[in-house]
Amino acid sequence: MHPLHQDRAAAANRPGLLAPDTSGMNFYRADPALTDLLRLHLPDALFCHIEPHLDRLGGLAGGYLDECARLADRHPPVLHQRDRFGGDTQYIEYHPAYRELEKAAFGEFGIHAMSLRKGILGWPDKYPVVAKHAFTFLFNQAEFGLGCPINVTDGCARLLANFGSEALKARYLDGLTQTDMSRLTQGGQFMTEKEGGSDVGTLTTTAMPEGDHWRLHGEKWFCSNADAEVVMLLARPEGAGPGTRGVGLFLMPRRLEDGSQNHYRIVRLKDKLGTRSMASGEIKLEGAIAYAVGRLDRGFVQMAEMVNSSRLSNGVKSTALMRRAHHDAMTVARNRVVFGQRIIDLPLARRQLMKIGLATEQALSMSFLTADALDRAEAGSQDAAALLRILTPTLKFRATRDARKVCGDALEMRGGIGYIEEFATARLLRDAHLGSIWEGTGNIVAIDALTRAIGRHGADNALAADLGARLDDSTDVPQTWRDRLRELSDRAVGFAREVASRGENEGEARRATSLLYHVASAVALAWEGGRIHAMRGDARRLLLSRLVIDHRIAAGDPFRLTENATQRAMIGHLLGDRDVGIAEVGELLSAA
Repeated sequence: MHPLHQDRAAAANRPGLLAPDTSGMNFYRADPALTDLLRLHLPDALFCHIEPHLDRLGGLAGGYLDECARLADRHPPVLHQRDRFGGDTQYIEYHPAYRELEKAAFGEFGIHAMSLRKGILGWPDKYPVVAKHAFTFLFNQAEFGLGCPINVTDGCARLLANFGSEALKARYLDGLTQTDMSRLTQGGQFMTEKEGGSDVGTLTTTAMPEGDHWRLHGEKWFCSNADAEVVMLLARPEGAGPGTRGVGLFLMPRRLEDGSQNHYRIVRLKDKLGTRSMASGEIKLEGAIAYAVGRLDRGFVQMAEMVNSSRLSNGVKSTALMRRAHHDAMTVARNRVVFGQRIIDLPLARRQLMKIGLATEQALSMSFLTADALDRAEAGSQDAAALLRILTPTLKFRATRDARKVCGDALEMRGGIGYIEEFATARLLRDAHLGSIWEGTGNIVAIDALTRAIGRHGADNALAADLGARLDDSTDVPQTWRDRLRELSDRAVGFAREVASRGENEGEARRATSLLYHVASAVALAWEGGRIHAMRGDARRLLLSRLVIDHRIAAGDPFRLTENATQRAMIGHLLGDRDVGIAEVGELLSAA
């Protein structure tokens, strides 16, 4: 062969110097687990209706919306104090890419209104939460920052629908659930103050009655979607007592009936680690006009409903970050060649990929388990409502923390290039740190799960009953494995009860909440594995159930080798594309 031809042939066969990324990937088609779980949790007719829309969103999320998200992150919003004519009219300038993201989320797909308004995407009824969060999950793989405005707009509309007067609903509810961008009014939630973030009872914002409305004075310290047209916030009415019982819920419009701005101003925008595309600001209330929502002595309780819904959404969005990071890590591993081998064929890399994938799949299962509980609770099930009370903080606590680790490990899989902002991994890692702060830090949420959900509301009984019922329903799963999971479920719930029963045990709340999460996810994965095998002959999700127990619960000797033929076989099946039957999986479940 001529030397020139030899050089050309070598160049054609040489792998790229840099591994590709997920650009152009359809995130729905690349995620068979998502399809499987939706088929388990949704009626066939609804699944068949939404699948083409999920497919379209999956393609946009891996393409056009991903590019918009990159641009919006690099060009954050800017606060202007005056208009070009010198008028004292505040406004926030957004990059056109952010506006494109809004058009997709609010206009084309209507994610914010799916569970509140009929007819979105041609479906004649409202969507169950499971279906809505399938769209949340895909959209946030491209853009995490806008996830907050979507969620709080949904939450504002839900609060208004549940507790608002007929006059307030007539004036504001339609706009909050619109998909026509010219008629949409986005929502905001302004709760945090300097005096108290999680300690809501110490807030100092005051409300003074004036005719049919109230005047608000004070400051709100961390206000996401700062220029929202409709805001829900808490304030203490004149003469009300201390603590959360003295706090009322109010709706505050951005503009008054004559079109002028309400009497509050955005002092500045926050310079944040992540979610840079979305405007978070500090707000000074200077006699702002607002309207009471529901009973004034029930404001905190009413807002807590929005917080719980937001915590579920937070868990789903953190799961989305993990899935995007997982996609990126797998893309690198399958395409990068080092020392003559693909990364995915190297033992240590395979173990790391397994850990990235395991946390992601746990969060996916727990997200839809929680969403399904919310759907059943809203349909009137008291058992599901009690289950939701413990699942929501448990998901929020663990999934958001795992997202930080998963996104960091996926960045490392790409190496130094992963640290460069031209690739998505750096943004994923920055955004992931918000999840464990938003709607309560890890400590606050763990205490809520143990002290309140279990200690006060007895939600542990609902969780124990649900896990037991799922194991009873998993008749295709080997009995020995079901017995093992039943034993661990009893122990995890018993430990949580012990921690919840005594105040001096509060230091164990994080560990107890993590154990509940891991055991519940192991049971869910086993239940799903049996169902998916019956549906299409693949039982591999059962292997994830065992890996949760092996890697996240079982205490091992740190000086003992754990890598063996069984572990290698399980990882091989999970990183491969071949369906695995229940008999072969059963052997691995029982192997040492």
